[in-house]
Amino acid sequence: MKTIAIISQKGGAGKTTLSVHLATAAALSGHSAAIIDLDPQGTAASWGDRRQADAPEVVSGQAARLGVLIEAAQYGADLLILDTAPNADQTALRAAQAADLVLIPCRAATFDLEAIQATLTLAELAKKPSYVVLNAIPPRSGIGREAAEGLTAQGARVAPAMLSQRAAFTHGVIDGRTAQEFEPDGKAAEEIEALYTWLCGIVGMSKSGQARRAA
Repeated sequence: MKTIAIISQKGGAGKTTLSVHLATAAALSGHSAAIIDLDPQGTAASWGDRRQADAPEVVSGQAARLGVLIEAAQYGADLLILDTAPNADQTALRAAQAADLVLIPCRAATFDLEAIQATLTLAELAKKPSYVVLNAIPPRSGIGREAAEGLTAQGARVAPAMLSQRAAFTHGVIDGRTAQEFEPDGKAAEEIEALYTWLCGIVGMSKSGQARRAA
């Protein structure tokens, strides 16, 4: 099982959007995927309640039970996503320590870019590799590229696949779907597919799988 922690100190960075889309991409590719929602706001869990499909499974959890929840997931999941609250606290640190990889969603705005340093430091404390995922980039602009260059110059690693500000990301989740399901042939789905493919390569997971059930 591969475990990905989605962490960002900044609210509105797109943690839950990234979590549900990557988990769904894995599920649509034949993997057994699950999300542990560690955010007290429970946004991912609410999305899971609205979702008609069985996968990915979404579980609401607390930091104190993270170890137990991860151990239970190992019996049935190929990919586990940890969706954290918008702060770099002990819960986020525990999630980073339990993960194989930390993804840091970030908008290409000055305040957002300045706020990611705490999360980068947290990943370093956890001794886990981390990548910034630029999110909500205005389409047909050079802002994403400029932000990526600036982050790289500061020593951060940036995922080559970026997510643009597209309506499908917003409309798709209203009834528990994702951009891939809302508009399968759209640009948003294409961007998620590129990000998912890159993620599989980074963590050493096959892009396609055969979903398995817990024993």
